[in-house]
Amino acid sequence: MNLPASPRPGIFFGWIVVASSFTILFVAFGSSYAFTTFIEPLQAEFGASRGALSLAFAIAGALYFIVGAFGGPLADRFGHRWVILLGIIILGSGYLVAATAGQLWQVYLGYGLGIGLGIGLLYTPAVGAVQPWFIRRRGMATGIAVSGIGVGTLAAAPFAAWLIHIAGWRFAYVGLAGVVLLLGIIAALLIDAAPHKRGIAADGLATADHTPQRATPLPVALRSRAFWLLYAINATLSAGLLIPFVHFVPYAQDIGVGRALAVSLFSLLGLGSALGRFFIGGIADRIGRTTALGAMCAGLVLVYAWWLFSVTAWQLAVFAALFGSFYGGFVALLPAAAADHFGARNVTGIIGLLYTSVAPGFLIGPTLAGLAFDRWQSYTAPIIGCLLVSILATALAMVLHRQSKGAQTHA
Repeated sequence: MNLPASPRPGIFFGWIVVASSFTILFVAFGSSYAFTTFIEPLQAEFGASRGALSLAFAIAGALYFIVGAFGGPLADRFGHRWVILLGIIILGSGYLVAATAGQLWQVYLGYGLGIGLGIGLLYTPAVGAVQPWFIRRRGMATGIAVSGIGVGTLAAAPFAAWLIHIAGWRFAYVGLAGVVLLLGIIAALLIDAAPHKRGIAADGLATADHTPQRATPLPVALRSRAFWLLYAINATLSAGLLIPFVHFVPYAQDIGVGRALAVSLFSLLGLGSALGRFFIGGIADRIGRTTALGAMCAGLVLVYAWWLFSVTAWQLAVFAALFGSFYGGFVALLPAAAADHFGARNVTGIIGLLYTSVAPGFLIGPTLAGLAFDRWQSYTAPIIGCLLVSILATALAMVLHRQSKGAQTHA
């Protein structure tokens, strides 16, 4: 059944797609970023170092975006809904494999490979499905959708810690698998990335009253300077972005914060991320999404500098909330900025290729941070590294802004 050809009071289906994308990202990334709560019990179970355990998360983080290069084009060809469903099933299965691990390599297999492949397949299609439904409110819509990552981070870490407390880390992984499969499958079935098939265009306009959205062919996008600037910004910034997700709770415990409080402080990162994604997208629609993207990079410079000197619980609370806000805002704006530059039709494949830039940093950053701690019993060097890469990303964002002034009005 098609939606009406012109707007009328009621729910615009684009917002249902946003809600579905939010739920998918909520269960996927929330469960994944709860890994920080598993480090202590996994260390006790397998006698592993922080560097060795960080590798499992790093493998998953790298695979998110390597596989995303294929997830986007697969979604454009076979349908976003079915690719997301496959990702949800693989993700849930990965947690079940990790729950049965008898050796550390099996944690790598279940968590690193299963979660990496699952999220890699679902992430780009879930974000890409939102883009064709909006132009004027694209930043806000994308921000709301990806705020699921922040809300998931806020909710999943305490939930996982509670499950670990009452029944152990294996039971906690089984619990996460159940939530992922139940909510993820329901949300995936509501995904639709083809508003024109419902007789409707972006922003709820009738297709007859709306100029078709621009579609830049992938080979053309790959020859553009804007694509490679976005790629370089994402690659540079990502070298430090996952380090707090893996090492925040251990860092807090190292400076004398109790485990329960450390997990609660980590949840502030999720709260900040959710708020940043939700509000910054709407602000960016007014000031320009490329401008706002650079502001997020600059904000991360400041919060990493704050983290370098944080030695009390309240200082870590400030860091977690601000880091989450700027990180969340950046993640919300990147897909919208890509759609602004290249058009929203078939942009999922372009977004997928942009996200491959994240893989090296996600693989190397948390692992090197863990190894640095094992070597020097300190996180000072990794935090300085985060600070330096965010400065470089800010400089690249300034170049992009100068080049693409006014481009957002042509999407």
